[in-house]
Amino acid sequence: MTPLRVMLCDDSAAVRGALSRVLESDPAIRVVARVANGQEALRALEATPTAERAQIVLLDLEMPVMDGMTALPKILRREPRPIVIVASALTQTGAAATMAALRAGASDYVPKPMAARGGMADPAFREELLAKVKGWAQVGHGAIRPAPTMRPLPRAAGAATRVLCIGSSTGGPQALAALLRRLPRALPIPLVLVQHMPPRFTAMLAQHLDTLGGPHVAEARGGEVLRPGMALLAPGDRHLLIRAHGTDLVTELSDAPPENFCRPAVDPTLRSLAACCGGRVHAVILTGMGQDGLAGCRAVAASGGTVWAQDEASSVVWGMPGAVCRAGLAAELGTPEALGEALAARLGAAR
Repeated sequence: MTPLRVMLCDDSAAVRGALSRVLESDPAIRVVARVANGQEALRALEATPTAERAQIVLLDLEMPVMDGMTALPKILRREPRPIVIVASALTQTGAAATMAALRAGASDYVPKPMAARGGMADPAFREELLAKVKGWAQVGHGAIRPAPTMRPLPRAAGAATRVLCIGSSTGGPQALAALLRRLPRALPIPLVLVQHMPPRFTAMLAQHLDTLGGPHVAEARGGEVLRPGMALLAPGDRHLLIRAHGTDLVTELSDAPPENFCRPAVDPTLRSLAACCGGRVHAVILTGMGQDGLAGCRAVAASGGTVWAQDEASSVVWGMPGAVCRAGLAAELGTPEALGEALAARLGAAR
């Protein structure tokens, strides 16, 4: 197969070198350009023949001459349109800039560890970077491809959904956005969201998702009562559990060990929901590496709840939804857009 062509845009020569070594350790990837700022990136794209031009741009946001946020819309106007993945510092400022980049058209982000401390040699970072570069190239042009609208499942008598829980990881921010845009602001049930993300980033993601016109979204703080039309997002580095208190469902944050190498993880959230809501839970598993969500979906299905999953064609990585499908737990598959439309039809008709 022809290797994927990647451009590295970062003002640090050390970072460019470290990223090159990670990317070119995979024979499916070739770094075709290394530039120090956005202006150089635009010049390189302009000067390179289409057949040799970078298909994916890994873009730093803080650079001299022309920073990443200034360069991003200019890069995205190029034809053929490259896929842009931003490299983000693990800071509050970096998280805010990352969400702004996603709103401006970036497909995804990778948290950039400190090259001087050997962070780019971390196997977890390598796995995430390679998965996102190859996954977005497979999906194509940074956009989740449309598919025919799904047929909502018939509702079983006496099994009205009480809570909707959505779990996601690699490629999840854009998939979540695509799904939530299709849900009504006044959704008649509460939502619980679990996205694998570090601290600081989840607060910014919640703010970003809250602007999309669907249900209101906030980062969970612990102790909130679940309310219809409100989505609570698990905070970075904490598991989000749901407990029954009388007739209410209340959030609880946990520092229990990571599950599936993740905290927050989807499994503990789904197990807690199955325990307190029985068969009135609807779980949706979106794009992501690994199999987090599989054990939780088993608990949901065993209690009589419903499980849906993102299809392979639209997933950046079909790990999490694929595991659920292979286990025979997913009643329906679809793109995030189709899942959102079907959920709006099903849940909107519930009350």
